[in-house]
This record gives sequence, C-alpha cells and structure tokens, in this order.
Amino acid sequence: MSGPLRLVPDEDGSERTVQLRTLPLKLRRPAPPEPEPAPEEQLGLSADPLDELAERLREICADAVHPYEIAAILESDGLSDEQAALLYGRPDAFTVAEELFEKVERRYPGPSSEFANPWRADPWRCVVRGLVFALPGLGYLLGANLFATARMRFGLPSGMLALSVATLVSWGFNQALAHRAYRWLGRLRRREAAVCLAVGAPLGALVAAACAYVVGGPLGALCFAAGQSCYLGAATVLLVLGREKFLLLALAPASVGAGVVLAVDVPQVVRTVVLGASLLLAVGLAVRELVVCVRGGEREPVAMGLPLRQELPHLLFGLACGALTLIAGLGETIHQAVQAASHTAHAAAAALPHHRVPEVRTTPTGPAMIALTLSLGLAEWLLFRYRAMAVAALRSSHTTGQFTRRTGGILLGCLFIYLTTVAALDAAATVLWPGAPSLGVPQLGAMLLLGGSLWLALLLNAFGFSWSTALICLAAAGAESAGLLTGADPIVLQLIGCGTAAVLLTAIAGHALGRTTQHR
Repeated sequence: MSGPLRLVPDEDGSERTVQLRTLPLKLRRPAPPEPEPAPEEQLGLSADPLDELAERLREICADAVHPYEIAAILESDGLSDEQAALLYGRPDAFTVAEELFEKVERRYPGPSSEFANPWRADPWRCVVRGLVFALPGLGYLLGANLFATARMRFGLPSGMLALSVATLVSWGFNQALAHRAYRWLGRLRRREAAVCLAVGAPLGALVAAACAYVVGGPLGALCFAAGQSCYLGAATVLLVLGREKFLLLALAPASVGAGVVLAVDVPQVVRTVVLGASLLLAVGLAVRELVVCVRGGEREPVAMGLPLRQELPHLLFGLACGALTLIAGLGETIHQAVQAASHTAHAAAAALPHHRVPEVRTTPTGPAMIALTLSLGLAEWLLFRYRAMAVAALRSSHTTGQFTRRTGGILLGCLFIYLTTVAALDAAATVLWPGAPSLGVPQLGAMLLLGGSLWLALLLNAFGFSWSTALICLAAAGAESAGLLTGADPIVLQLIGCGTAAVLLTAIAGHALGRTTQHR
C-alpha cells in the first residue's frame, strides 16, 4: 500500500509514463510525384518556409488556445529571435507563433476521458486485495492451540509476544521492500523488481523469524511465527507483481479450514497441515512468478542503482502502522496485565495476605480488526479516486483558490466514505462474530481515528511525503506504547495519539495537495 501509485497498465500489458511534450521531428515520408516546380522552387527556395513548420506542428497548434502557448513550445525547443529571422523571415518567435496560430485551424475536442482520468482502478481488483488483506487473520483460528494459553507472559499467552515482534519486523521490512520494488516497476524494470523481491523477501522472513526466536516462547508458537514471516514475504511478492488472485488461491485451504474449525472440533495435526498447505501454496506461487519475471525479462544494458536510504521512511512507517494496529488489537489485554502486575507488586510490598486481582474484561477488538483489514481494498480504490477527481478538478478549475477548495472537498469526501464503510463493516462483523460485544462510542472513535490516520498517511506517501507521514505515525505509536506500559487507558491513548496524528496529517494533506503542482 505504501508503494507509489502508478499509471494502470494498458490492455496489451505495456505501461505508460508521463512524458514532456516536445516538438515532433520532421516528417519523413516518400515524396509523391510532383508537378513541374515553380521558378522560385527551381532555385531551391520555398514559397513560405513557415508552411513546413505549420505542417510539423499541426497537432500542437490545433490544440493551442493562445499564440503564447505555441511560442512557449518554440522557445523551449531553442528557437531564438535570430533563428526566427534567419530561417523564417520573421522578427521574433512570437511573430512565428502568431502566424502559426492563424494558419492552423483550431480543434477543441474537449477533455479526453482517458487524459482526464489516468488514475483508473479496477474495483473488483480492489475487492480481491481487501480479501487477501483480511483472510490471513483466519489462520490464527487454526493456530490458536500452538500458543500456551495456560502460561502468560506480559499479559499475553506465551509465544504471542514473539509473534507480535515478528509481525512488526515483517511489516516494516516488507513495506520498505515493496516500495523499492515499485520504484523498479516505475522505471519499467520488471526483471530488476523481481530480483529485488527474490533477494529481499527471504531475507525479511529470516530476520523476522530470528527476532521471534530471540524473544522466545513455545516451539509451536515459534514455528507459527516463522511460517507467518514466510507467508508475509510471499504475499509481498505476489501483491507487488499484481498477482492477487494467486494469493487468494493460496489462502483457500486456510479459509475453508477456519470455517470447519468454527463448526466442529478439529485435531491440531489437521489444523497444522492446513496451515502448511496455504503456506506452501503461497511460497510456491511467489517463487513461480519470480522465476517467470527473471527469465522473461531482458537484462538492461545500462546498470541503474537505487539508493537504499530512500526506503528508510517506509521502513519506519511500516513499523509505526504495525505498532498502532497491535495497540488497537491488544491494548486492552496489555493494559489489564500491567494493572494486574502493578496490583500484585503493591500487595507484595505491603505484605498483604490476600488481594483481589482486577477482573479481566472482554474486549470487542476482533470484529474491529476484521473491519479494518477488509476496508483496505476500499482504501486503495479511494486513493485512485482521489487522484482521478483531483486531476479533473485541475482541468476544470479557473483559479488556484477554486482548485484548493475543490480538492479539499474531494479529500474530505473520500475520507468520509472510507470511515463510514469501516463503521458499517464493524457493525456487520459484530453481528456475525459469536458472542462479540458491540463497540462503544470511545472504542469506535479510536478505531475510526486509526483508520483515518492510516488512509491519510497512505495518500501522502503516494505524493512523496514519506518522511512526514513516517515521523508523525512513529511519534503517535511511541507515545501510545509508552503510555500503555505505564498503565494508562488504551482507549484514551488511542484517542489522543491517533487523533493528533489525524489532525496533523489532514492539515498537511489539505495544504500540500491543494497546490496545483502536486497534480501535474
């Protein structure tokens, strides 16, 4: 999701890039049989040398709305006043432009739908991407018995902390890896992008699994963390290369198995086999796609390097997003563990023979997390819609103030649609989730602020504001983590942290994206 948005490929598979408009070369066509030349033509002279230039620039002159537009193109191509006098017998380039404007008939076809909306997105593809973002959560139903639920560590089942650390590392690493691969794809280097993914995805999985091993936990939980790290690397490969349907196919065994587990009790051996089948399918399909891209692509004669330092903000952004999401999902559990530990330590220091442990409350974070992950497909589609509507506003606005107001309204409208959909998905997931309590107003507000912050951050990342978004989200994640470990209420922390981040990101987006230069 943090990768730069690019133009949608053409139907034939080729990709288009934005090109500067330059003067066309002289037309080279076979000369038709000509009548007997005029006397001045026999001497090598043209009746008017401007006629040939008008023929070459017919397309540009026909679309021009003022002679100055033609003059700007001529001067950008290096036509000086001296050359205008020497080649065309006119005193300056402006005179040449004015005569070209008069010679060529005007043609105003109106804004082309293709040009006005280069940010086309397939809605069904976004739906598929939303599913592949949400369906991996079903794997936790199959692997729940791998964690020692009878033993607790930091308020979590033993092994859950190792899984959380591996998840954070994988999100940060794969975010940076995806951005680097997208940079290669933006330069039409699909083979180099595949090589980058082939090297980076296994490395990221190895680093995440090693971090989980260092944290420690039951063997089953560590194996689950290693498998999740491998899956996230394979999913990054397939998503970047545009093979979402392959990933959906790989998730089919785990999805069916989770549905069976909800209905009947299934032995852990069968659950592990189903999880392994999905993992092997994802890794196998990713390897197949990488081999096809590497073998099918041509090695470029000129080597090109991309500096690694440009991936740092995306690495930090991935870590921040992972931390904010984990706090939203596990914040209440950690808060209760911190309170219990503090209460126990206080009772031990006071030498109290009996003390009451705080009651563990049920938290409605499961449906909220499902709603948030399902909405990621819509979030991506709204990013494309914002770009398309902003370009349309750029072509139809007459003043910069009018454009700023229109883009501000488009931004707020897309944000409203996204947050409304998240709330609706949460309501539906709460009804379908067995025994799940509904979200209260504070919990719903915290979740919507998190979703809004992430969508605004992704939008700003698409426009190149990577450092700003990374630092704001990282500051919010750090503040929430520090407050959570001191025993503060996680909902209050999320309202303050995500609320502040949402306000700052909205202010940056409204100011920066209201400039016309950001949309050209």
